[in-house]
Amino acid sequence: MRHTSFSKLGGLINNAVGGNKRSQAGNGDIQWCFSQVKGTLDDDVTEADIISCVEFNHDGELLATGDKGGRVVIFQRDPSSKAALPRRGEYNVYSTFQSHEPEFDYLKSLEIEEKINKIRWLKRKNPAHFLLSTNDKTIKLWKVSERDKKVEGYNTRSENGGRVDPSSVHSLRVPVIKPMELMVEASPRRIFANAHTYHINSISVNSDQETYLSADDLRINLWNLEITDQSFNIVDIKPTNMEELTEVITAAEFHPVECNLFVYSSSKGTIRLCDMRASALCDRHAKLFEEPEDPTNRSFFSEIISSISDVKLSNSGRYMISRDYMSVKVWDLHMETKPIETYLVHEYLRSKLCSLYENDCIFDKFECCWNGNDTAIMTGSYNNFFRMFDRATKREITLEASREIAKPKTILKPRKVCGSGKRKKDEISVDSLDFNKKILHTAWHPTENIIAVAATNNLFLFQDKF
Repeated sequence: MRHTSFSKLGGLINNAVGGNKRSQAGNGDIQWCFSQVKGTLDDDVTEADIISCVEFNHDGELLATGDKGGRVVIFQRDPSSKAALPRRGEYNVYSTFQSHEPEFDYLKSLEIEEKINKIRWLKRKNPAHFLLSTNDKTIKLWKVSERDKKVEGYNTRSENGGRVDPSSVHSLRVPVIKPMELMVEASPRRIFANAHTYHINSISVNSDQETYLSADDLRINLWNLEITDQSFNIVDIKPTNMEELTEVITAAEFHPVECNLFVYSSSKGTIRLCDMRASALCDRHAKLFEEPEDPTNRSFFSEIISSISDVKLSNSGRYMISRDYMSVKVWDLHMETKPIETYLVHEYLRSKLCSLYENDCIFDKFECCWNGNDTAIMTGSYNNFFRMFDRATKREITLEASREIAKPKTILKPRKVCGSGKRKKDEISVDSLDFNKKILHTAWHPTENIIAVAATNNLFLFQDKF
C-alpha cells in the first residue's frame, strides 16, 4: 500500500435577499447567467496564478481573491452595473498587491510558500477597508484606502519631496489641498507571526471585531487585532506522543453573533462547538456534531472521505454546513446527533474512489458557502462543475464554469453526469471528467444573487437572470 493511514494524516498536517420574490425563494427557480471572467483563458497556466481563496466583503461591494503567488487582487462593484436596469453584477480591479513572499525557515530547513490560504474582511468602520490574509505561517492585517487629494505648498519641503534648509525660508506659505488622480493604497498595519508550528488552514474574525482566531492542524489561537506579539492558545489537540496522533483540525470559524462561541472540524468527520466562557483552554467542547457511520457503506476509503474540508455557520447563526469529500451536510446547532439535511455532491464518483486515491484527488479540500438568507448552498466539484442546493424545494443543479459560456448574459445550462450504463444525449460520462479542473473555492454575494467561482487561474462571476 502506497500510504499508511498515518501518512494520510501527515499529508493533512503538511441572493438571495434581493428585491423580487423569486430571488428570496432561494435557488430552485433561478436561471444563472454569465457575467464576467477574470484572468486569461489560455491553456498555459502558471502555478503562481492559481486562485487559492475568494471572499466578498460584508456589503458585497468588494471581492478579494488570493493566489498561490502570494498576491491579493481586490475587485470593486461597478457602480453603473449596480444602477443599471436590469441590474448587473460586474466588478472591476480595484487594487492588487503582494501580500506574502516566499520564506525559508533556517531552523527547520523548511520552505514557507507565499500562497494565500485565507482572506477575511473586517467590518467597515471608516472610509478605509481592512482585511486579514494568511499563508501557512504568517497573518497580515492590510489597510486598503483611497487617496484623491494631495497637499502642495510646503514651507520646508520642495515640490519633489526633498527637504529645504529652514534658514532659506523667508516667508510662510499656507499649504493647499488639490485634487489628484484616485490612488488606492494597500499597506500592512499588523503582522502576526511565529505562533503556529503547523500550517494555518483557517482564520475567522469574531463578531466583536476586536479578536480573531487562527487554526492550524493541531492548535487554535486567539488574537487581539491590536496585539501582534502574543496570542492565546484556546485549543490544543497535539498528543504528548505524536505516534498517537489520530486526527487533525481542518477548519475553524467563529459564530456570527455570539462572540464566545466557535466551531472547528476534524479529519475524523466531527465538528466541535466550544464556548470560551467555560474555560480558558477549550479542551472540552460544549457540543460534538457527528453522524454515525452506516456499517453497510464501510470501505477502505471511509476514513479519508469522511474528513471535513470546510465548515461554515449560517448568517443567522442557527445552522452550519460541513463539506466532506462526497457531500454537504446541514446541521442545526440545537441537534448534535445527526445532520438535518444531507446533499450528495458527486455520488457518481463513489465507484472511482480507488483511482481518485491513486492520483491524490481524494485529498482535495472543497469549500462550501451559504447564500445571503441561508436558503441555498453552493460547493464545487470536478470538471469545473459546481453544485447548488435549494433548501426549501430540495432542488439541486450542476453548472459549469467554462470558457465556452464566457459570453455576456449566456444562460448556464444544467449539466448531468452519467455514472454507468447507457449515456443519454445531454449527459457526460463519468469517465470523461477532467479531474485537473476543479472548483475548490466559491463565494456568494451577501445580499444578491451574484456568485464568484474560482476555476484554476480564472475567476468566473455569475448572476441571476431577470
